[in-house]
Amino acid sequence: MPGYTQGDSEWSPDAKLAVVIETATLSEAELGAYCREKGLYPEQIQQWKAACLEGAGRQEDQEKAAQKQRKEDRKTIKQLKAEVRRKDKVVAETTSLLVLSKKLEALYSEDPDSGEDD
Repeated sequence: MPGYTQGDSEWSPDAKLAVVIETATLSEAELGAYCREKGLYPEQIQQWKAACLEGAGRQEDQEKAAQKQRKEDRKTIKQLKAEVRRKDKVVAETTSLLVLSKKLEALYSEDPDSGEDD
């Protein structure tokens, strides 16, 4: 059928990228011949190129956002570890006081005077 061109949906993303790469260095006349050979329009290739660049920019933004999130996560982890250390110290101190309290209680309950009253 004359004038028929493949729709964008018939081209895989890999094929579109390959076309963009192949045509990047072509002159306008060479691009026209390439498009006629492949059944494309130069505008399609320009749209695909723009989409590739947009995708690359989006990926860069996502990488920056992920890096920022990792930094925030490391900060949160550091704060949580400090809090755990502080709580561990409190638990250790409380345990020590409890042990000392029980020893003191045991010491006073062994009073020889309390056993003679029976």
